Amino acid sequence: MTKNLIITIDGPAGAGKSTISKILAKKLGYIYLDTGALYRALAYKALKLKIDLNDISSLKDLCLKTEVSLQNINGQMRVYVDGEDVEQKIRTEEVGLTASKISTYAVIRDKLLDLQREAGARGGIVAEGRDMGSVVFPDAECKFYLDAKIDERIRRRHKELAGKGLSAEYQSIQKDMIARDEQDQKRELAPLKAPQGAIVVDSDNLSINEVVEKILSNISKKKP
Repeated sequence: MTKNLIITIDGPAGAGKSTISKILAKKLGYIYLDTGALYRALAYKALKLKIDLNDISSLKDLCLKTEVSLQNINGQMRVYVDGEDVEQKIRTEEVGLTASKISTYAVIRDKLLDLQREAGARGGIVAEGRDMGSVVFPDAECKFYLDAKIDERIRRRHKELAGKGLSAEYQSIQKDMIARDEQDQKRELAPLKAPQGAIVVDSDNLSINEVVEKILSNISKKKP
């Protein structure tokens, strides 16, 4: 298999990006980069400090006073905020919705852009997020857009959260996901869309293994 490619997996919330990207990275011997975790990390601190999410000045101050870093732990980039591993604290729906909100601001995106590009500078990475193939790695060799109908995405997220013992009220998840879709797709800065040149994979009627094999098949066509 070709080494040192940059592979991007974009798509809406609940489409299965994290699950698929982790499996791909493991099969390829690549690093998995969950870029959404970076936005969640800043969202987590914003919520912790009770920052007004509509106050640009406060968000700028947050960026200046917050250290966000990545560490490669067994092939997975884990995100740290001011030296704290926040992996288990940033997976709630509240943090996810807040991350979608603050990602509409240039000051937040600028804060994290260089960090993401630095992580993928040497290739050999599966980068998962909302604008990996369109903004962060526009020259990536392999771009994919993973999609699914919203009812299916809500069902998957409900199952995922319930399995982790987290709050998983269906109607609440439905409301939050609809709001996140609207924020992600309608924002002026880097709106969620299939990147130019990306292969769109509809996962509605595919198993996890079928999605992985479909993506691997396309990756294998790339020249070494």
